[in-house]
Formats: sequence, structure tokens, C-alpha cells
Amino acid sequence: MINEFSPSVTAVSSAVEKVDADALVLGVAKGPDGPVLLPNPLAEKAATGVGGSLAALGATGAADQLLRLPGVDGFKSETLVLIGVGPLTGEPDGGVSTEALRRAAGSAVRQLASATSAALALPCATVEQVSAVAEGAAMGAYNFLHFKGSQEARQKTPVSEIVVLTPLKDKHTKAAVARASVVGSAVRAARDLVNTPPSHLYPESFADIVKTQAKGTKLKVKVWDENQLQKEHFGGLLGVGVGSSRKPRLVRMEHSPAKPVAHIALVGKGITFDSGGLSLKPANAMTTMKLDMAGAATVAAVVRAAADLDLPVKVTGWLCLAENMPSDTAQRPEDVITIYGGKTVEVLNTDAEGRLVLADGIVAAGEEHPDAIIDVATLTGAQMVALGARTVGVMGSEELRGTLVGASEGAGESHWGMPIPEEALSGFESQVADLTNTGDRFGGMLNAAAFLREFVAERPDADPKALDKEASRIPWAHIDIAGPAFNEKGAYGYTPKGGTGVTVRTLMSYLQGLGR
Repeated sequence: MINEFSPSVTAVSSAVEKVDADALVLGVAKGPDGPVLLPNPLAEKAATGVGGSLAALGATGAADQLLRLPGVDGFKSETLVLIGVGPLTGEPDGGVSTEALRRAAGSAVRQLASATSAALALPCATVEQVSAVAEGAAMGAYNFLHFKGSQEARQKTPVSEIVVLTPLKDKHTKAAVARASVVGSAVRAARDLVNTPPSHLYPESFADIVKTQAKGTKLKVKVWDENQLQKEHFGGLLGVGVGSSRKPRLVRMEHSPAKPVAHIALVGKGITFDSGGLSLKPANAMTTMKLDMAGAATVAAVVRAAADLDLPVKVTGWLCLAENMPSDTAQRPEDVITIYGGKTVEVLNTDAEGRLVLADGIVAAGEEHPDAIIDVATLTGAQMVALGARTVGVMGSEELRGTLVGASEGAGESHWGMPIPEEALSGFESQVADLTNTGDRFGGMLNAAAFLREFVAERPDADPKALDKEASRIPWAHIDIAGPAFNEKGAYGYTPKGGTGVTVRTLMSYLQGLGR
């Protein structure tokens, strides 16, 4: 059940009075002496009538504040909209950051749902600003309506035509707007997968969606069903999925350009519903567990976007899909399973299942000797304890970890580098297997990363006698999106309630950086 809606996003350099849109959007910032109307030379005439009346109109410039006013005479737009951008920060060309513009554009478009078209007259003096506004708007044009029964609810469709007003000519902005549209589409696709209820999204249907969406593209898709997983000994996926009537799947996606500058493997945790298995979760901890496949949704969206943009990077995506359910066939605490590749794990807690399916995927990805492996997962509640609901944790090889955090800053997402302490693995010692699946309670996010690192293959050129085991491994990073993947509170900026699509933009920024 995937949303095929895709808004039209264009940049135009015409004066706003020539633009036919239902709503014209102007930006208002919080200045030191009160609200300030942000400049866009194409909307000067429209701004004249409101610039001196912002305080009287109730505009504060606070982020997400939206005011609707009657349209201005001589303009085609029926509604004039003021959107809060947040405080002035002294940035050049408008006084606010690109991320503030991205959020304001997304907030305006999100709150204008039911309007057909919107023209955004935010500061767009640079290609970077145009890209941010277009991307924010593309992400804000989202509403998950598939399961709404009432006609009234289904009429709240997103804005379908978005115009970004900029003095820059098309030859300068065309590529940036096209990229923004693709990235926005990828974020919306990830959100759709996360928001789809487990009654409709399960391992087999997830795999079918990926195969269907690959038709007509150059993407290659391979799916392992439960029989193939059994034959090739993918014990993590089989162990987690054995308790469900809906059997596990492993999906490999591939974008392979003619002369790739690098090969990056992405591995996504795809637990389509997590009951905790026999180590059953409390009822109130189960109500959002359709989100537990957000890592796989992120990977699927990024690989598709890399193909749509024809990035010069080979990208393989490994979607580790299972449903974790209690039943008379479910794996038990103290069972021992064999991960793909041969390492054994004593399962002490069946609710620590994500690391088991990821282990299978990481080993499989490593067999192809990529230049780097990045796994994405809603892995631990400890992530939220450490970093909250909006900041993603990044662990792993030092250089790759730093590069990903840098990419997140450029993309406007909040990712934070975290260590893997030397002692983290000691909590996974088992008397009967190579590892247990649970470590020390404290530092749970960091400990889980230490467990996953044990399944990262050595580089093919590594010195077998080298003492530095970490340096011998394929560069690897673990991204824990447990909290940020799902917004349980009110919508803000370009972020709706529910699935957020977090980390899609960071990975796209990272991959594009490799191609430069």
C-alpha cells in the first residue's frame, strides 16, 4: 500500500503577480525588535501591503506559525500566507539558515493541505536556498490517507503544485529542484512504508512492493523466501521469523552504474511488527511497533533514489524482513541459532531480535567486499534515552562515522557520533555459543553496535597477521534511528505525525558526496 502521489515542484523567475497559485507564501522571521518579513525580489509588491502590519496581524515569526490573509488585489492567488521561519541568525541572503527555510517551506505546504497549488516566496537568492525550499516543500506535501474511510478525511489531499519563486534562471536551479523532488519522493516513500499497518505490510508484501516499484527501472532485485533462507542458513532471519505465520524474506536491491566510483552496501532492519516474541512486550509498548521496519524502509527508499538520480556509486541494499511473534513455533530464550556465515548466538531475550536479522544481512553484504557497509535500524530504546526523539545515533569506524555526521549536517538532519567502548562486547559472553544477543543494560545502544561489529567482514586486502582487528574490517557504520523514525507527537516543519523518513536525506547526501 504505497502512495503514488508526487507533487509537481518547479522554480520560476517570474514576478509573483504572473504566477497562478491558490496561495502565495511569504516568510516571517523573529527579529530583535519584532517580526521581520523576509525578502524575495519577485514578491516585493505583495509584501508591501503587509510588511508594516505584521505585529498587528499577530505574526511573530515563530517557527510553524501560519496566518492566512485575503489575497492582494492584482494577484492571482486567492490567499496570502505568512509562515514563521524562526529567529534571524545573521545568515547571508535572507538572515536565516537553509534548514530554517527548508522547515518553513515544509510547514507551509503541510498546513495548506487541501489547496491545489502554492507559490513560495521565501528567500531564494542562491541555488542552495532554492534546493532547501524545494526539498522542504516536497517533504511537506504528504498525508497518509489510504485507510481513511470518510470522504471528508480523504479530501485533505496534499498540495500538488509547488512553485518556488527565485530570481535565479532555470539553468542554475533545474538540477537542484530535480534532486529535491527525488529526495522528497524518497522520504515520502519511507514514511508510507512505516505508516502502513502490519495487517497490510509484512515480509512477503514488503518484498512484493520493492519488486513492483523496481519495474521499469534499472534496479535489480533478488528475494530469498523462507525455503531459500533455510537452504543457505540465514539463521537470524529464520530464528526471529519462525514464530509467525508470515515468513521472513531477505531482499537485495542493486543500483549499478557503468563506472562506479565506489560500492556502498546498506543493510536495513525490517521487523514488520515486533511483539517481542516470547519475551513479550507490555501492551503499551507494542502500539507503535509497526515502525520497527523503518531501517529497511530507509534503505529501500535510498537505493531507489540513487537509481532515479543515476548516482555514479554502486549501491546495494539488503532488507532483512521478519515478523517477531509469540507462538508454539517461536524461538525460546536460551535457544542457540547460527547466523549466516557460521557464528552462533544464544538468544537470551527474543525482544533483542533486530540485531539477529541485521547480522545475517551484514555478513551477506560483506561477502561482496563493498567499500563500506552502513546498517540502519530502529534498534534500541537506549537510543531515545541517550539522544531523545529527534537525534540519531551513529557508531562504527571513526572516519565513516564522522563523514555520515557531516552529511547529516549538510542535509539538515540531526545525527550524533557515539563511541563503541572497549568493554562493550564483554557483556555478550556465552557459555554455550559464540555470543549472546543481550549485553549490559547500561549503554545499550553502544553495546548493540559492538555486537553488530562482530559480523563485519575483513577487507579482502587486510593483513591476516594484523593485530588491529578494527582496522582490518570493511569500514562500517551503525545508525540507530529508534526514536527519530516515528513522531508520536504533533507535526512540525516538514515532519508529519507518524513515520518521518529520517536518515534518507543524510544517506543521499553521503552518496552524492562520493560522486563529486
